[in-house]
Amino acid sequence: MLETLHPFKRHYLNRNGHQLHYVNEGSGEPVVMVHGNPSWSFYYRELISKLSDEYQCIVPDHIGCGLSDKPDDTGYDYTLKSRIDDLEALLDSLGVVENVTLVVHDWGGMIGMGYAARYPDRIKRLVILNTGAFHLPEDKPFPWPLWICRNTLLGSVMVRGLNAFSSIASYVGVKRAPMAAEIRKAYVAPFNSWANRISTLRFVQDIPLVKSDRNYQLVSEISESLAQFKDLPMVICWGLKDFVFDKHFLAQWRERFPQAQVHEFADCGHYILEDATDEVVAHIEAFMSSHPIKTKVLKSA
Repeated sequence: MLETLHPFKRHYLNRNGHQLHYVNEGSGEPVVMVHGNPSWSFYYRELISKLSDEYQCIVPDHIGCGLSDKPDDTGYDYTLKSRIDDLEALLDSLGVVENVTLVVHDWGGMIGMGYAARYPDRIKRLVILNTGAFHLPEDKPFPWPLWICRNTLLGSVMVRGLNAFSSIASYVGVKRAPMAAEIRKAYVAPFNSWANRISTLRFVQDIPLVKSDRNYQLVSEISESLAQFKDLPMVICWGLKDFVFDKHFLAQWRERFPQAQVHEFADCGHYILEDATDEVVAHIEAFMSSHPIKTKVLKSA
């Protein structure tokens, strides 16, 4: 069933002894899609299928997610910097060093824009889907379910013992209609044991809220780097019923990127590509077609 729903050839990159799975479909300008927590490359399956006729679609599963290896804490440092390092290593291994369209969702926004901050000249278009690349907005309370998962033993047991985070997300992440049973099963399938749910918990625990938190400074640097992309073509597709990445996050994107195309979906939630698949994919297709990447013409001697 999973092979039918996620019908892409499996590729792997060895990252310090761990296998990082990624999708690499199509050819042409690279479109790099970065998922968040608690999803995996499965989230982008419809977009991959549509865009791979014209573009090279590269979609990694972060270590601990999807079809990638799921080492314990002794084998991998589950933190934002490691995620950015992994993405950089993958793209370098594929020779993807220019004309990148970056598609980001959830914590993938921080990872993707962390990579962009390192190599701003490589990024030519931005597609933003219910995500952030800055600190929690001042007027946005930190959601209590995340606080429980991040800060309490009960939360740890619920996430790793009961798969609460991934399972609940498959229900509350969509709003238009319940997620079909086979789709929900595919989302949670990689997180099928205490050991294999480590990344789901570590992602939440890695959210920096105060200056003493490990990645607070890195997030500050990523946030500050966003200004250099203000003239890039950008499209934002946003589910307004997302209880985490809500109107407060969208307002931040609007303020920083007033030129962006924005498509709001009042009846959609966090998993915007599930709730409004056809509309969002069509918006992204149209956006990319209407913003062709200008290639440099070398002058002859």
